[in-house]
Amino acid sequence: MTPDELRALIRTVPDFPKPGIQFRDITTLIGHPQGLAASVRHLAEMARACGAQKIAGMEARGFIFGAAVAVELGIGFAPVRKPGKLPIETIGVDYALEYGTDRLEMDPAAVSDGEHVVIVDDLIATGGTAIAAAKLLRMAGARIDHALFVIDLPDLGGATKLASAGLEVRTLLDFEGN
Repeated sequence: MTPDELRALIRTVPDFPKPGIQFRDITTLIGHPQGLAASVRHLAEMARACGAQKIAGMEARGFIFGAAVAVELGIGFAPVRKPGKLPIETIGVDYALEYGTDRLEMDPAAVSDGEHVVIVDDLIATGGTAIAAAKLLRMAGARIDHALFVIDLPDLGGATKLASAGLEVRTLLDFEGN
């Protein structure tokens, strides 16, 4: 399937979570077998071209695409978790949200020193979560210089922020507006 065909599988929910927001819902994409498979193949081709040795994805939707891309490439997957989800000692990073803060954690042994890890997620909006994930993966010793997304919302500036953090961003689709 082409990116335009994939675009048609993404549902837009107006005024969610608040008035004026156009929520891009991937539920309809991941529920479509050919659409999901095509998305994973496209992302895997991009990750292969980046020289990925491992894929990382952020909880929760990054697990869907990231793990599938890792399987497609025959490489490992490093989960970047919400706090308190692992029963072992973790490393973590706090980061700012629009209203407040959040935290990401991971097993520091999930990546090797110098391993080229590519971040994969469903959507980039403001970029805060992906920047935090890159910082965390770098703390663990990974080399991070690419982040791949199904959807970009360019009006929110996330890709520009990731570029400032040393990450090249590649996406399958973009949707204007917020």
